[in-house]
Order: sequence, then structure tokens, then C-alpha cells
Amino acid sequence: MPTLSVSALTSFARQLFLALGAPPDEADVVSRSLVDSNLAGHDSHGIIRVMQYAQALKDGILKTGVSLKIVSRTPAVMVCDGQWGFGQVQAHRLLDQLGPMAKEVGLAAGTLMQCGHVGRLGEYGERAAAEGLALFATVNNHGFGKAVAPPGGTKGVIGTNPICLAVPAGEGPSVVLDIGTSVCAEGKVRVVYNKGAQAPEGWLLDAKGRPTTDPGVLYHEPKGTILPLGGSQAYKGFGLGLLLDMLAGGLSGAPCSRPEIGPRSANGGLFVLFDPRHFAGMTHFRTEIADLVATVRGSPTVEGGGPITLPGDPERRERERRTRDGVTLDVGTWGQISELAKRLGVALP
Repeated sequence: MPTLSVSALTSFARQLFLALGAPPDEADVVSRSLVDSNLAGHDSHGIIRVMQYAQALKDGILKTGVSLKIVSRTPAVMVCDGQWGFGQVQAHRLLDQLGPMAKEVGLAAGTLMQCGHVGRLGEYGERAAAEGLALFATVNNHGFGKAVAPPGGTKGVIGTNPICLAVPAGEGPSVVLDIGTSVCAEGKVRVVYNKGAQAPEGWLLDAKGRPTTDPGVLYHEPKGTILPLGGSQAYKGFGLGLLLDMLAGGLSGAPCSRPEIGPRSANGGLFVLFDPRHFAGMTHFRTEIADLVATVRGSPTVEGGGPITLPGDPERRERERRTRDGVTLDVGTWGQISELAKRLGVALP
């Protein structure tokens, strides 16, 4: 399995997107976003997505060089049409607009429809927190949602619909929670599938609703599903994913999950920024956050247990390690991307 430095992998990804027709600024944003997901340890949203985006461009689902269209705007709300542009590009453009709005009036909500896959939501949480803002964000699959079945069901009806909550923590690292409402992201199953390995127990059900470790059940007929978050109380994870689907679709203008809509590399999204200065004030906010973080980190641990981990800690640790040691890609993903590079005339690193 090849291991590449951050600079080599980012440059390679950028060249691929340029060859696929992306303008330089968009190629920069998307390549950095994908590699940063690999760095954070979320290979499910990293370079493995190049093939998905390339196919979407070929099929005409995804477009390059399009602007973010503002459909409507108030002092605190923006409804935007991504015009099927790259998700990361349009999501950052939306945050460019929402940040000043939140700082002006205290909070700002923005939606995206007809937008490509936005990638890892934690990326936007980290950006917001670095700017002193709190974030709530979620996306659905723009109508395509066949990965997660309701508890007791055998057919997928909604997507893995993630939620991201992020807060700035003053002098300490930001606290960024970025989770799917299913046991795992679909991309994590694809990573296992590309490796030719078995999925962990408790991730998947086959087409008859029976537990399986075969990742192929998501990609071959008859298709299985990913379990909702929550284990024996999976109705909680499914309920959360269901409501997020409703918010992402219902507020943005994108469809909620619909059985007649086929696969697409797209998201409908909802992003809400909060400026603590307009609420109880930044001093109170930072003091309370810092004290709670200290309390949690200082709580007693079980014998032989490691240090307490807060949301965002695993990503920071993995980013430090992979920045130092490089990013290792699985054989399946590397083989697919190598073939794409040859077709596009892009030299392998």
C-alpha cells in the first residue's frame, strides 16, 4: 500500500481535478479538503472520493466553474443553490457569507440545494470555531437515501445523515463533534470493500435484515443496509437521522429521501452559525466551556484506561501523526485512482 507525503498527495489530487476540468481555485479547495479528511483519519471522506467526483462529472451531475446562487436572503437567513458545483467549494462560499452575518446579528442560517458532496462536516466546524463561532450543520443525500433502514425494516429509506456541532474553546482546542446517525459512514464501508476485507460486526444487515460482515451488500443486488446508531436502541439513531433529513431537505429546497431517486453525488445542507458575543457574551461562554472541558478531562478513569478523549481529539492526534508519517492508501483505492490518472495523462507521484 503506497504512503505519500501530504504535499505529494495534495498536488496529485489537484492535478487530477485540473485534468477533470476544474478551475485552479476549485481544484485547490477540493484537493485540500479530501487530503485533510485523510489526515484527520477519515479515509471515508478522503482521496477515495476522487472516483465518485470524477464519475459525477462524467455523468453531468457535477459541474465545474459555477457560482453560488443566492435564492433569497434576510439579515439572518440565506437560501442558496449550489448549481451542482463542487460541494466543498459551495459550502465554503456559503460560510464566507454566513460568518459576517452571524457576527452582525448573533446567528445566521444558510441552506444549500443542488450541491455536490460537501465532504467531512467537521472541516466546517473547525473553520467556524477558529473564527470564534459555534456551528450546527447537517446534510442529506439530496433525495438519494437507501443506506439506512428503520429498525425492523429491510429496505434502506434514509441516508447516513451526519450532524456536526462545534464550539470554540478559547485557549484550548475547539470541541468538534462530527458523527453520522448510522453506525458508520457509507464511505467507511467502501474503504473496507476496496481493501477486500470484512466489515466489523454490528455495521451491516443483508437484504433480509440479517447481520453480515460482507461490505459488498451495499454495492451489489439485492442490497443490504447500514444499521442506525444506537445498538439496541437504534430507534434513537434512526429518529435523529430522520429529523435531520427533514430539516436538510425541507428547509433547503432539496428533496428529502425519496425511493424513486437514484444514486447521486450530492447533498442538501443546513448550516447555522452562532456568535456567543450576542448571547451571554464571549467571556461567559469561554469560561464555561473551558471549565467544563477541564472537568471532563480531569474525571477519574478506569484502571488501565487512557486519557479522556473529547470530540475533535482523535482527529488532531491522527492529523499530527499522518502529517509526520504520510498518508497510506489502500490498494483498491490506489489502483482505481492510478487508472484514472493514466486516462487523464496525470503523472503518478
